[in-house]
Amino acid sequence: MSGVQTRTVAAGEGDQRLDRWFRRHFPQVTQGAIEKMCRKGEIRVDGGRVKASTRLEEGQAVRVPPLPDQKAPAVAKPSVTDDDAAMMRAAVLWKDDHIIALNKPPGLPTQGGSKQTRHVDGLAEALRFGFEDKPRLVHRLDKDTSGVLLLARTRQIAGALTEAFRARDTRKIYWAVAAGVPKPVMGTIRFGLVKAGGHGKGGEGEKMRCVHPSEVDRIPDAKRATTDYAVLSGLGGRMAWVALVPVTGRTHQLRAHMAELGHPILGDGKYGGSGQENLGDGWGAGLGGELSRKLQLHARHLAFTHPVSGARISLTAPLPEHMVRTWKMLDWHAADVPEDPFAEEA
Repeated sequence: MSGVQTRTVAAGEGDQRLDRWFRRHFPQVTQGAIEKMCRKGEIRVDGGRVKASTRLEEGQAVRVPPLPDQKAPAVAKPSVTDDDAAMMRAAVLWKDDHIIALNKPPGLPTQGGSKQTRHVDGLAEALRFGFEDKPRLVHRLDKDTSGVLLLARTRQIAGALTEAFRARDTRKIYWAVAAGVPKPVMGTIRFGLVKAGGHGKGGEGEKMRCVHPSEVDRIPDAKRATTDYAVLSGLGGRMAWVALVPVTGRTHQLRAHMAELGHPILGDGKYGGSGQENLGDGWGAGLGGELSRKLQLHARHLAFTHPVSGARISLTAPLPEHMVRTWKMLDWHAADVPEDPFAEEA
């Protein structure tokens, strides 16, 4: 065991999560151990208590408690299979020396969790393309949401892109199939969001609960959230092709907001009611057949300013197979709608 030590966050190591910094310096320490040491106050930054997710800045002092010998065998990282490597490379939409953009497949988590060992962050090992380090995530998509996902190839680019997302310098447009047809056909949803614990033994199944805008400031941990929506095509009162823009970027924001509007996204059992059938005019995320077996939500378009060249990059991700079949069944065509239906309104 080592003794207590203090490490200074070096130049180039700022704007990253504490747990990631810790694992780079002490690879023998597990994620669970880092989180436990944070909870007990054994790891501190500039003398204060922190969480594993706390972001570090250059020059900060990190208190490191006694740790296992660095020569202790580290847990072997699972290797990326040939099939997974081929899948990840086939998902590349665009890349240069600084950024890689993926069309993330549905069903693949962005990051790992207690029950997730196969995810984009781990499989990104297959996307080095000659670089020393694997590319880094700068934002996330839900497990069952497909579409454009950016990864940075260096720490500096990761910081620049992360700041661009925070400053809302990026433009994201999602496509979804909603239960019923929202009215009016274009509008803005401004309900705040607060985390509601799940009913599982370990809190599994947690979801976001919508809060009326007038109540957000009075409810602990509630955050303001804004979503723009536009109906691109309706099918009677049963369903609608909608475009969604998350002005803010909260967890499950689009899914929770559409459900609160009374028009949940088809296939969304968490927010739309897995056992409720949509009989028209909204609600019920189930329609029977294939339409409601998978989430009908796709990150279709993303535009951002390149942090090195300054050029405006615009990327469009083809629909996943299950949504291609939906569009074909409903006779919807991408060429019939504008890339950004909000542009004229703006």
